[in-house]
Order: sequence, then structure tokens, then C-alpha cells
Amino acid sequence: MLLSGSARAQPVPAADFTAATLNIWHDQGDWPARRAVILDTLRVLAPDVLFLQEVLEKEGLPNQARQLADSLGWSFVFASVDPPGAAKRYGNAILTRHRLVATHEIMLPPLDDYRVAAHARIEAGGRAVDAYVTHLHHTAEGAHIRAEQVRGLIAFVDSTHGEGELVIGGDFNAGADKAELAPLLARYRDCYAQLHPEAAGGAVTTLNPGMGHAPSRIDHLFVEPGGPRPVAAGIFLDAPSPSGVWASDHFGVWARLR
Repeated sequence: MLLSGSARAQPVPAADFTAATLNIWHDQGDWPARRAVILDTLRVLAPDVLFLQEVLEKEGLPNQARQLADSLGWSFVFASVDPPGAAKRYGNAILTRHRLVATHEIMLPPLDDYRVAAHARIEAGGRAVDAYVTHLHHTAEGAHIRAEQVRGLIAFVDSTHGEGELVIGGDFNAGADKAELAPLLARYRDCYAQLHPEAAGGAVTTLNPGMGHAPSRIDHLFVEPGGPRPVAAGIFLDAPSPSGVWASDHFGVWARLR
């Protein structure tokens, strides 16, 4: 199924806040067909904030985050190491159906790895939410690079997080049990693992085996221990559409916070 039954069937209390993250696999495959599948699922899931990775814009391809946001009537923030006006821009995005109050972005060290993090302060139901997205280094032997990027991400959060709530999402290219993510786990809750203890044993994947990936849960949502608690979490877009279209080479992760 494209969206887990627990996400579809349960009414969401008005005070709850839903976050989701998805690596959209840039323009690989049939992007228009994949975009339609993603949009159908997002309309049902209706997250308050959505984190996207591998977002691309280039000649002949409008910014993919903008395409999704425009179709949903949402606002978005896009961050890339490629400057505005470049022939090709690649990066991360935050989409929200709420009001954007402030935005920031930063290049993560080392600068020659071309990774970014973005921040959006959102006003949702009279409360402020600081949302952060990133996409860390991808090679198996690059744990030390991811560790440096995690330090940069934490410093970025510390310099921009205000009095409101906090949620961090993205493709971390590492399981939550990996040493390079330990500083994050020391400060924040892994939303999915809080509710699914079996995830710690490697029984859950966010990499799509249908696209040839070895199973691994590398896409995460984190919140502060003193903030809203995860009350539901799941994987979405983890099966092809009825017409056989996979949304991405990753599955998405969602969490409902109370």
C-alpha cells in the first residue's frame, strides 16, 4: 500500500502535528508519473511539514519542490549549494501548509562534499515549530564525513532554534545505531524507533529493495525529549502504485506528534 492503514484510518486530533520525510530520487525514472503518486499520498497523509531530499531543478525541469508545493497549495523553502540562476540546482526542501515565519540555510562541512541544511520556522495553530532538513554524505566509508556534518547540523540548530517546538528530518545515509549519529541520539528522540522497537534490529528499511537497495533504515525524524511526543509513526510509499509506479528509491517516514 502507498500509505499505511494506521495513517489512513485514525482521525488526527487538531492539536497533533504530523511531520514526514522523503528522498524523491531527483528526476530518475518517470518523474511526472512518480510525482502523481507522491501527490496522491500526500493529500491523504496531509503532513504539517514535509522534508524532501534530492530535489532538482534544471532546464526543462522546474524545481521539483515547487511543483509539489504548487499542486498542494503549500509554501516551500529550497536550499542548495548551487546559486540561484545556476543552470542546475540540487538540494533539500521543506514544504508546509502553514505560515512560514523565517528561513535559514547553511552549507555543512566539509564544504567540498556539497551538503546543505535548511531551517523553516512555521506558525502552526498558534505555536512556533522550527523544522530542519538535511541530507548527509552517502558512501559507506564516509562515516567520518557524516560525523562532521552532524556536528555542523547541531551547531546550526543551536544557532537558529527559538522558543518553540523542534523537528529534524532527512536522509542521514546511516542507521540510527551508527556512531556518527550518536550526538543526535544523545539530544533528540528517533520518532520511528520510539514507537517501533523492532526497528533497532534492522527489520525496517527506508531504502527500496524493489530498486535494488540493500534494506536499511537511513531516513529519520527527530524531536526534542521535552517537546511533543511521538504517538504514531509509519513508513509510506513503500509499495508501487496500482499501475506499478514506485514513488522513489526510498520510502518515506511520517510521525504524528502530540
